[in-house]
Amino acid sequence: MEDNEDNAAAPFERGTDGPKVIVVGVDGSDSSWRAAAYAAGLARRQGSKLVLVYVQPVLATGAALGAPVMDATGEVAEELMAEIREATERVDGMYHLRWEFHTLRGDPYNGMVQMADELKADAVVVGASESAGHRIMGSVAVRLVKAGRWPVTVVP
Repeated sequence: MEDNEDNAAAPFERGTDGPKVIVVGVDGSDSSWRAAAYAAGLARRQGSKLVLVYVQPVLATGAALGAPVMDATGEVAEELMAEIREATERVDGMYHLRWEFHTLRGDPYNGMVQMADELKADAVVVGASESAGHRIMGSVAVRLVKAGRWPVTVVP
């Protein structure tokens, strides 16, 4: 087999010319907004696409108690999108930033992994956990770092 044939079948290679896609998790917390701001600055400087991801948690216990969980998480997604649009309008004309917003339902860790894989992310940015519950399951940030599939930046 010649080298040209090997090169044609080469797998996707991350990080060769700087990050092309930066995925950032947002959930409305202060740390996630700091992560989004950091990732936006990085994306702007690197000429990367910024992908903001909100994973709507599936809360079986809330649903069992009769709480309108789907409506609440849908409202959060709409509020996040409105805040993102407002922030981008404030800097429109000063900075050029390519971005998109995705929302999906499920476990935040699995959702971030799914989006980073689908989009062939070169980097993942998340905020540090503000929840005491992460001590039991492990924070999304720690689990993403342990996955070892992308460079992960955790913003305090």
